[in-house]
Amino acid sequence: MKLIKKNILNILFLTLLLAIVLVPDAKAFFIRGLMTIGFYKPDLEHPISTSSNLEGIKFKDIKGNVIDLGDLKGKVIFINFWATWCPPCRAEMPSLHKLYAQFKNDKNVVFIFVDADDDLKKSAKFMADRQYGLPLYGFASEIPKQIFESALPTTVIFDRQGRLSFRHEGIANYNDQKFVDFINKLKSTK
Repeated sequence: MKLIKKNILNILFLTLLLAIVLVPDAKAFFIRGLMTIGFYKPDLEHPISTSSNLEGIKFKDIKGNVIDLGDLKGKVIFINFWATWCPPCRAEMPSLHKLYAQFKNDKNVVFIFVDADDDLKKSAKFMADRQYGLPLYGFASEIPKQIFESALPTTVIFDRQGRLSFRHEGIANYNDQKFVDFINKLKSTK
């Protein structure tokens, strides 16, 4: 009995550690906690501004409607590549949902959330279960490596002229006032 009492803290710690490692939602919850205390802020100190030809880069929604990025010139384009099995993707989803809620009625900003597994039915169920009303898309063309290579999550933003203005691989808290200001600045820049 003494041995069990001595090791109960170790057993609890080991159980918690295993849950964080093996259960995607537990890992996402842990990462989300780190986000709220200031870790994982997107780097806006060194914005990119490289021109890109967006013509022919296409995504399709669950209904089969295709969107060509070349047709969106004049709008800020926010693209997030994610997957349902990815704990960091799950962790940043609430901040993305809040950011989207701020701009969803703004005709000058377009959000595209791309399921990297291209299983839109599974992703739509994931979104519905968590009550995220994010615009969900899959791939409908080849994606240039400067936009998305393979790391999840990856977020890219194009300004109104179609220039790549932000690219971040990995988790970030996008529900940050500096980030909202960054998008508003891109909206007002011609």
